[in-house]
Amino acid sequence: MAIGDGLSSPNQARHDFVAERTRVGFFTDPTLCIGCKACEVACKEWNQLPDDGYAFSGQSYDNTGQLGASTWRHVKFVEFEERVGAQLAGAAGDLGWMFLSDVCKHCEKAGCLEACPTGAIARNEVGAVFIQDDVCNGCGYCVVTCPFGVVDRRPSPLPGAGGAFKCTLCYDRQVEGLVPACAKTCPTESIAFGPLDELYERARERVTALRERGFERARLYDARNTSVEGTHAMFLLPGPAEQFGLPPVPELPGRDLANAWLVAIFTCALALTSSLLCFLLLPG
Repeated sequence: MAIGDGLSSPNQARHDFVAERTRVGFFTDPTLCIGCKACEVACKEWNQLPDDGYAFSGQSYDNTGQLGASTWRHVKFVEFEERVGAQLAGAAGDLGWMFLSDVCKHCEKAGCLEACPTGAIARNEVGAVFIQDDVCNGCGYCVVTCPFGVVDRRPSPLPGAGGAFKCTLCYDRQVEGLVPACAKTCPTESIAFGPLDELYERARERVTALRERGFERARLYDARNTSVEGTHAMFLLPGPAEQFGLPPVPELPGRDLANAWLVAIFTCALALTSSLLCFLLLPG
């Protein structure tokens, strides 16, 4: 499907993904994003998220700043000291810019889910990672174990203060056969929603097309070759991940625990052995 397909587009059509237990996600293409922030507004409105204080940052077109407990979609304004593909730089010389709508990655192997001590974080029928705020005890373990810095606790005096919040992939809408609010409202379909296998195919076609048009570094970012083992929110990146505020190799904090325990056990064994030898070898 393509832009202009109307109700036939996956971003508009009703579906039965929850009932069919189809693994779904987002494919975000910043080369199509116009920075309108309709996705941010739709997310806020549908999920009834509190405001972020209305503080003016002065940071160009990016006033939201980052993802957080009250901001589940964030349109980044990214500037480069180089041209992006065939982008015209104008009088500024070698300068490029682009918008990217960021969101929770809904990792295949989620650090937040593994760290949660209360079972507040679960994986639902479509593979999304979902936080049940009424079960969350506000410990914050999920915050520090997210390799993307997505999960956050809501401060006082906002509703739900102390609890952890993030994108739900609009699970409540999907149960009713509706598309997530951000994808539904995106006018250019920079945010594409659908089954993961279809999104991967769409991403491959788009990367090929962009490379043919001068975006030599265009690639798919989905973290499949890391300890995260893939994500349900993938991105087309025309440059290094760091330029878009994404970790080049996201890794779960717990990936080194086995080695850490082995080192600790070896150290304890060595200390006990040394103490025993000293006791046996010392005279008297």
